Amino acid sequence: MPNTKSAIKAARQNIKRRVVNLKALDQIKKTAKAVRKFTAAANKSEAQKALSLAFAALDKAAKKNIIHKNNANRHKSRLADMVAKVK
Repeated sequence: MPNTKSAIKAARQNIKRRVVNLKALDQIKKTAKAVRKFTAAANKSEAQKALSLAFAALDKAAKKNIIHKNNANRHKSRLADMVAKVK
């Protein structure tokens, strides 16, 4: 348990930030999963749409320092390669 006033406030802030961060991470996972689903089904047009949503989610999370910039770029690269391989 936090003892000082500042530690109590920091604990409150951490809880609020965690909710925001988890929402952003969940959005990344959902959009990446959609890209994988459409690439597995060989649906290139839907995969392209899902890819742009995944890029947006990854860029937003990187901008807010939820994930590292290089982590976002690595995921974007791998997803783009998947979509490019679809016939």
